[in-house]
Parts: sequence; C-alpha cells; structure tokens
Amino acid sequence: MHVELVRTTTGDGLRLDGALILPLPLGEGRGEGGSVRVNPLVAHPNPLPKGEGTGPSAAILLHGVAGNFYTSSTFEPLIPRLQEHGLAVLSVNTRGHDSVFGSMAGNVRRRLGAAYETVDECRLDIAAWIEFLASRGHERVVLIGHSLGAIKAVYGQAHEKWPQVAAVVAASPPRLSYSAFMNSAESSVFRESMSTAEEMTAEGRGEELFTGKFPFPLLITAAGYLDKYGPAERYNILRFAAEVPCPALFTYGSKELAGGGIAFAELPEALMSLPISTSRSVTVIDGADHAYAGVAEELAAAVVRWLQHAPATSKY
Repeated sequence: MHVELVRTTTGDGLRLDGALILPLPLGEGRGEGGSVRVNPLVAHPNPLPKGEGTGPSAAILLHGVAGNFYTSSTFEPLIPRLQEHGLAVLSVNTRGHDSVFGSMAGNVRRRLGAAYETVDECRLDIAAWIEFLASRGHERVVLIGHSLGAIKAVYGQAHEKWPQVAAVVAASPPRLSYSAFMNSAESSVFRESMSTAEEMTAEGRGEELFTGKFPFPLLITAAGYLDKYGPAERYNILRFAAEVPCPALFTYGSKELAGGGIAFAELPEALMSLPISTSRSVTVIDGADHAYAGVAEELAAAVVRWLQHAPATSKY
C-alpha cells in the first residue's frame, strides 16, 4: 500500500498532518464474487451538486478523542475496502489529536490536543482537508468519523453544508447531553466534574487543566469541559443530525448500546425518530464494543455496503 504523508493549513493558520492513500487502478477493485463493484456515490462521471464539477472521490477519516491519523485500528480494515471501490482515503489529524501538543496557529503559539480543543473548531479542520483534496482533484468527499470524530463529521456538515460532501458515515457518535448525564445512574460523578469546571471558570481559571471523571477520566481545561458537556449541549448529536443535507449512516455496536450507559442508550431509535430530510440509516454491528474490537471487518463491510446503495442525493 502506497501512503503519502501530507499536510494542510487551516483558515486560522494551524498546520495539520495526514496520510493519503490513492484508490486502486480501475479494474483492480473487486467486490464479493470477484466482480467489479461500482458505487453510485463515487462513480467518477457523477456531477457535484450545483454543477460544481466532476472528479474522483475520496473519504476523509476523522479520529476520536485524543487519537491521530496513524494509530487508529477501528478503520484499518475499511481503508483497503474503500480503495477497492474507487475512493482515495485521507486519514487526518484534527486539532484535537493526541492529548496535548504545542503548535503555531498563524503567529501565535497555542496548546492544542484533546485537552485544549474546542469541538466547534473542527469546522476549520475539515474545511482545510476538503480544500486539500480539491487541490488534488478529488471533488466528491465522504466524511467518515469514529466517536468524537463521528460527532465532528455530523456537526461540521450540519452547520457548514459543504457541497463537496456527498455522504457522512458516523461510527458510534455518543450523546453528549447535559440533561441526560444529570439524570443518569452516574450523575453524582458528572455533577462533581461539572462543579469543578464551573468553579474554576468562575475563578478565571477556565484555561487550566483538571482531570474530569465523567464520562471517563480525561485531562481537559475547565472551559473545554463546560463547552463539551455543559448545559448548552452544543454537541448533542440529536440536536443537529437532522440538519445534515446529504445521506448519512450511523453505526453502533450491540455491546456499547447494552453497556455504554446513557451516552449510547436507545440512540438508534432516537436518531431514526428525528425528522427525515435526506436519507438516514442506522446499523447495529453485532458483538461490537465502542472500538469495534474484533469486528472491525464487519464495520468495514457495513460501511461499504451502505455506500454502494445510498442515494447520491442531497438537499442542494
């Protein structure tokens, strides 16, 4: 597999790194039974919405919290499957990669990473990667994210409505809901972490780090904790999933739905009960936990199967 290390610069001057893997040459990609499979979403002659051109397609892979483009195992089996079906694959860093890192953003030195990120800024990161792909001639994009990366894919497309994005695949986006957490079985742990974040912010220490105990132990700034898990519920998937203007697939694991607590309980039903404006599907992978450990091949098969049959339509 030939991999090209690439980079892009966001609108606010932050350098991000990634890896680009080109699709297999025409005729080499083979599906089940040895026959060449053609995906209507990625067929090269298909025009973009609003007549914005044609070109090969690509998938952007977005990592979860504190992940990065080179260590995620969840999407490893998916990459060659996407290649076989005519997509270039761009595995990328967002500004939330790893726990903490320092970088220049424009002329300002910033601390970033999962501990310091503001999730809303993912829009700058995704936009920069879409522009990078366009510079390489890839004009139709599938956003594929896992966990927080799945939230970013849905959130970004719901708010920005990039015309280049033909589809969104969200693998296990959790429900980041203040009201749900406050009424969950673990509400006391959540209240403790939220109280700490509120007190630190009120004291003018919002940019200082502390260890949040909910939904899992994490190093994060007080302001970041309030932004991600606070009463505004900015990143509650149920608040913006219906605004995605292109076909979207949500996947979950049967194990995470059964044992993942309020962040995942009954999410497939809740997503499918939202108003339907474009095609939306939910697939549950039997035996899968949040990382799809041991069943990542099944996740890859489900994603490719959906891409082959999803309607190439949008609200544009």
